Amino acid sequence: MQLLLTNAHIVDATMAEPRAGNVLIENGVIRDLEARPVAAADRMVLDLKGRTLMPGLIDAHVHVVASMMNLGLNAQLPDAMAVLRSLPIMKGMLDRGFTTVRDVGGAPFSLAEAVEQGLAVGPRLIVCGKSLAKTGGHADLRPRHDWHEANRWRRNFGALGRVADGIDEVRRAAREELREGAMFIKIMANGGVASPTDPVAWQGYSEGEMRAVVEEATDAQTYVSAHLYVSDAIARAVRAGVHSLEHCNRIDAATARLAAAAGCVAVPTLVTYEALASDGARLGLPPASIAKIEDVRGAGLESLSIMRDAGLAMAFGTDLLGETHVRQSEEFAIRARVLASRDILASATTIAAKLIGMAGRLGVVAPGALADLLAVDGNPLENVALLAQPDRNVRLIVKGGAVHRATL
Repeated sequence: MQLLLTNAHIVDATMAEPRAGNVLIENGVIRDLEARPVAAADRMVLDLKGRTLMPGLIDAHVHVVASMMNLGLNAQLPDAMAVLRSLPIMKGMLDRGFTTVRDVGGAPFSLAEAVEQGLAVGPRLIVCGKSLAKTGGHADLRPRHDWHEANRWRRNFGALGRVADGIDEVRRAAREELREGAMFIKIMANGGVASPTDPVAWQGYSEGEMRAVVEEATDAQTYVSAHLYVSDAIARAVRAGVHSLEHCNRIDAATARLAAAAGCVAVPTLVTYEALASDGARLGLPPASIAKIEDVRGAGLESLSIMRDAGLAMAFGTDLLGETHVRQSEEFAIRARVLASRDILASATTIAAKLIGMAGRLGVVAPGALADLLAVDGNPLENVALLAQPDRNVRLIVKGGAVHRATL
């Protein structure tokens, strides 16, 4: 079956300006940008009427199994309930135009397979399995006076992470996640908001522990992603070989330059702190977590300009939890306060595609690329904030050559 999109104004972050074209898709792959606009027996034709045709969006920091704001309670959900609660989260992401997402803690490889096989409706999933944290770190969700074993919930579908201490243990944990289908490894290298006993500035793993995980990931031909906020922790992770730097709210200029020189990619997630501040208490975020939000929220916008000026590549991320997943697209408008539209578009397309190992296959509108495409009202190269209102501005969503939604 072929799909022909006619009268398109084609845009991606590699183009200087939109180009007119008719895009032919066959077997889920873009074949031609200048196809003849003719009907055929095995061809569906959709007239875009001059709308912008752009790549499907990539969110490089999500947790599709996080259906509750309180992650400790989320980890205790019965598996059947946790799976069913993740389904509308994934569908909502696809409905907003995110045709691929990178899950950085929680989703198993089997969920990615289920989406690929059409058993669940959602974006293409790039997964790391369970994230790794030290005792008392960001994936240790026990309240301060809970003496039960830290990993008693880690096999549950709703658990986002697991605890591993010491070089041998973290090496084994990384190997287990890779064996079970992890496409990269995620570690907790700073304290965090959602965990109860670790201040934001606490260091996570030692450099030796991180080097062991990086070695295992490198041996498996992949990379390590790390949860990070403060400059000394970010610098330690960069020295250890960590590639993907999540959040980075309190990064300084020198550390940003260090990360850029090492070829790292940062993944800011500013919308989640707005959501936590406005809705966290109402939606069940524990008081100990509420108290930590401002440690990272206030520095977020400044971090964007620091990383931009240092030449540090930034991918698009959101990190939303529970009922706040619906705010995913707001990240575009937040970043637009500081960054240029073209750079933000690249963060959610070409840069994110390179980060997940799919450069040239995702994030561009070009022959040979996978047919993950959106038709939108307006030009995101000039005003990327239009993507913050997908219900109004996203008129067509195509994933893998199949039409998910069309309101042309």
